[in-house]
Amino acid sequence: MVVMQGKGVSKGIAGGPIYFLHRPDTAIADVPAADLEEEQARIVRAQRDAAAQLTDLADRAREEAGEEAALLFETHAMFVDDEDFTQCMRTALEERGCTAERAVELAGEACSAMLAGVEDPYLQARAADIRDVTRRILNNLMGVEERGVDCDVPVILAADDLSPSETLQLDRGKILGLITQGGSSSGHTAILARSMGVPAICGLGEAMGPEYSGRVAYMDGETGQVVVEPDELTFAAFQAKRDSQREQRARLETMRGKPDETLDGRKLMVCCNIASPGDVGDVLANDGQGIGLFRSEFLYLAASDYPSEEEQFQAYREVVAAMAGKRVVIRTLDIGADKQADYLRLQKEENPALGVRGIRVCLNRPEVFRTQLRALYRASAYGRVAIMFPMITSLWEVKACKRACQEVMAELEAEGIPYDKNAEIGIMIETPACVLLAEELAKEVDFFSVGTNDLTQYTLACDRQSNNLGNFFDPHHPAVLRALKLAADAAHRAGIWIGICGELGADLDLLDTFLAIGIDELSVVPAAVLPLRARIRGSIAKTCTLDRLEC
Repeated sequence: MVVMQGKGVSKGIAGGPIYFLHRPDTAIADVPAADLEEEQARIVRAQRDAAAQLTDLADRAREEAGEEAALLFETHAMFVDDEDFTQCMRTALEERGCTAERAVELAGEACSAMLAGVEDPYLQARAADIRDVTRRILNNLMGVEERGVDCDVPVILAADDLSPSETLQLDRGKILGLITQGGSSSGHTAILARSMGVPAICGLGEAMGPEYSGRVAYMDGETGQVVVEPDELTFAAFQAKRDSQREQRARLETMRGKPDETLDGRKLMVCCNIASPGDVGDVLANDGQGIGLFRSEFLYLAASDYPSEEEQFQAYREVVAAMAGKRVVIRTLDIGADKQADYLRLQKEENPALGVRGIRVCLNRPEVFRTQLRALYRASAYGRVAIMFPMITSLWEVKACKRACQEVMAELEAEGIPYDKNAEIGIMIETPACVLLAEELAKEVDFFSVGTNDLTQYTLACDRQSNNLGNFFDPHHPAVLRALKLAADAAHRAGIWIGICGELGADLDLLDTFLAIGIDELSVVPAAVLPLRARIRGSIAKTCTLDRLEC
């Protein structure tokens, strides 16, 4: 028996033979080209084919794993035609006189190395994207087709690492689980594995090598443990946990249609976070009681230019109508920091997390803000819309947002366009400044919603994009939980509701603390709705304590 420890990134138990991924040999000779014009034409054709393939992958990802996964491949398609990347290929071709294959390889190495060397974590992460796109263009040039898993039985797939496109193109019927030497819990492949419901473990290092191919192993995507050829006792433990998980899933199905209410009658609404109209099906399938966060920025990130009022209106109306009267909280454009779109031409900043992002972009660009607000208010005529402003730090920002809303409502009134005059207005609690001003801010809005990822980042001075902070980035930190309590108390004194829309909302270990704090709503990924409801319905609110707020 061999025991290995990695990092669990997608929960689930899997057992079966290990299959180490075999990639085709794409070694490229550094030889002179006979005709540089023909080599340039080959690159153009390979880029065109890559863009078409990635568009198809985006459509498949949207269907199988949701809008955020689709956006990843749409971004890769944009990288294919990136001006700097393309120029780098052309320069290599002209200066080295090499083949198309070698020019693409050199350009990929140069661009990925440049991105990996910058301090900005967002740009560092793009280095892997460039490598994935480079390999795809090379495969097209060389006529290589990646076969993936070439075996007759389902397997645990092992690899040094997996790119997002490799992960999505796997035959799901042959994959029991994924284990990799490298990777991280915040990487694209880990996120994709979770979306697809495939158990996954990363960071096993060189302990997991090709020599284990064919040997039977069990993996636990929650604990990160892989056991090759387990003994009887270990095998029984894995089997028992897998059986328990299956029974739990069956019990969760009985939660459909039941109220989100504790044993002593405390109601806590469970809603969902979405990124596009395509995600609404998951909300309804998982019995979400509304949408607590519609990330409207994905409409901007997926576009090559500013989305028009009509395009936005159609997307918002589709979601609002599908939710049939349940509240839909739509966050206004929250871009900047780790979310960038070239056409916005945001200036490069030394510390983008503290720069022009969120509501700062909207207030600096009133026409962009006005276009979105018009689309939002027009959509409010088709259901229950709530408008939420991100990255608030000052009272004047909220008042400026409300003036913009009033101006848009006056315009629509004058034009005879229907809208909901009583659409709720709320703000995200993401900064210590917002917490400290919560008493004043609560008098200006209808609700608070806490973005726990950013609140943790700014409270603890920890970059949420960094993989090197380990235990320093702690969403359970008493300072973060005390900030939640301060915001909740201020909200309730003003007679408004408060929710959580960050990842922490799905943390079952914190549910009792949320109940004690007085949180009214939790907005989570659709798959977390039923587990959260089951925990709520087994809790007694009046016995919950604030112990976690103590140091």
